[in-house]
Amino acid sequence: MSNVETKPTELRCGGAVDAERSTETARVDVLTPRDVPLGGPRAMTVRRTLPQRARTLIGAWCFADHYGPDDVSVTGGMDVAPHPHTGLQTVSWLFTGEIEHRDSMGNHAHVRPGELNLMTGGYGISHSEVSTPRTTILHGVQLWVALPEEHRHTERDFQHYAPEPVLTDEAEVRVFLGSLAGRVSPVPTFTPLLGAEIVLRPRATLTLAVDPAFEHGLLVDQGEVRLRDTLVGPSQLGYVPPGADALTLTNESDDIARTVLLGGTPFEEEIVMWWNFIGRSHEDIAKAREDWQNSSDRFGAVEGYPGDRLLAPALPNAVITPRRNPPRH
Repeated sequence: MSNVETKPTELRCGGAVDAERSTETARVDVLTPRDVPLGGPRAMTVRRTLPQRARTLIGAWCFADHYGPDDVSVTGGMDVAPHPHTGLQTVSWLFTGEIEHRDSMGNHAHVRPGELNLMTGGYGISHSEVSTPRTTILHGVQLWVALPEEHRHTERDFQHYAPEPVLTDEAEVRVFLGSLAGRVSPVPTFTPLLGAEIVLRPRATLTLAVDPAFEHGLLVDQGEVRLRDTLVGPSQLGYVPPGADALTLTNESDDIARTVLLGGTPFEEEIVMWWNFIGRSHEDIAKAREDWQNSSDRFGAVEGYPGDRLLAPALPNAVITPRRNPPRH
């Protein structure tokens, strides 16, 4: 999904994480989202928990949009014209509805509930995303992963994967990236990552073994979930620093609770993120924008979308300034 804000926030983030603090006594940080309309008078509004001032990355996860349940007859659904990406991977995961994906590699695919679509931008790619006519309720998450320096100019790629659920008395778990609950996703990543949908039964408690080298974020879609001793409500994201070898989730509601668990080793590199580009400097971003505006071969062309491509917003009138995760005390 494109970041279609007309004045996108410029971010430079990353850097060292304070790994000395004991996470046995560390509190869970609860991040609240901000609403971002995706353009137009009937725009679909998304709830964005990453990036924000309190935290800009969890592992290499650098962007998290949560949308729906959205009545397409009221909002018009999703219609994001061809737009570019550099230096990142997009991860699309739906709960309900269907999205048609077209990209400049010639891929024409559909995003469906419980199925991962992962697109690698690398040096440059473009794509469009449109909810299909048979969609009535659109509901899901759109995530970005920052590529490390050695791979940020990698070739374009597209992966599709439908994970089999792990079923227990307490929960249903679908692991779309990394490993959890005895399942390993075959989809390769450029840094150690975890991505999984976890649906907890009413009043259920689930304890999961996790990699202590990872930091984790639990995005709650539905219900109220106690993560360790902290309650995380709908659309909030609970952050757990590295050091934990297990996470305990408790559904505090009388209905199912649906969550998305993200994790990864702390991303130590500084990155600059603006609009749909990730680079290492203001100059990287300016060059990517110029190439897109000039229809450079860098991004290719999306065939089959019935309309014009998105144009990039104007760059800020200053050099992009650094921002990073605050140190933990």
